[in-house]
Amino acid sequence: MKILISCVASALALSAFSGAFAAEAGKANVYRVFTDTVAPAEQDAYEAGVKAYNQCLHDHGVKYSWVAWNHETGNVYSYSYVAGPYTWADFDTMRTQGKACDATWRKQANPHLKGEVSAFMEGQADMTYMPKDADKGPSPEFIGVVLFHVKNGHESHEAFGNAVKKIAAGAEKSKWSGHFATNQINYGDEGAPDYLVVLPNKDWADVGMQANPTLWKMMENVYGKSEAAAIRKSLNDSIEKSSSHIDSYNADLTYTAPK
Repeated sequence: MKILISCVASALALSAFSGAFAAEAGKANVYRVFTDTVAPAEQDAYEAGVKAYNQCLHDHGVKYSWVAWNHETGNVYSYSYVAGPYTWADFDTMRTQGKACDATWRKQANPHLKGEVSAFMEGQADMTYMPKDADKGPSPEFIGVVLFHVKNGHESHEAFGNAVKKIAAGAEKSKWSGHFATNQINYGDEGAPDYLVVLPNKDWADVGMQANPTLWKMMENVYGKSEAAAIRKSLNDSIEKSSSHIDSYNADLTYTAPK
């Protein structure tokens, strides 16, 4: 929903904490994301390479699935692949299972890449408002992806965390019509955002639809006008920069593990 791009970009920024990389080892809330950039003339060959890689994974019975996304706005020659939510230990098993297909990827997909970046993400349950068991259902047709860089300093990070928790709690309390999932970026290298917010949409009409009530009207209804304004200011003052794009689900490039 449009809360996303119009409201979330000015409001939903998320915090990093001193224990940013200390996930609960046994908790299945970790995602691995790769984003590939491909030259226009290489798209057909690249996609054929991804399909060959997926077939190899299937032939070897790899038990971990990947969801593929086409970037519909921003750099439209980009593809993102997301695995999870899994535990950190699952990624050791995934790496072992996938080794048999590394050569297929290097031979059939790598030659057509302009570049690739990767990071881990940890889902933040107390900064998320999604339908129950959303991860177990089908992928939405579109997602809004909002990337946030927060300012340095403990105060800014703490302000982000407290504010987003209040937004999620307010949304839950009011049974708000807008949904969002907050993920903290880990090990994304220099220049990576601190957080990524995912906003599910069923179609383009849904992308353009305003939540009713709007984000900040919902916050006023739950917390009162004065406190909602203070939360909004705290977030806005703490954002270094943000950006957003829309992705579409790509069933052809998605790998679904055999049961």
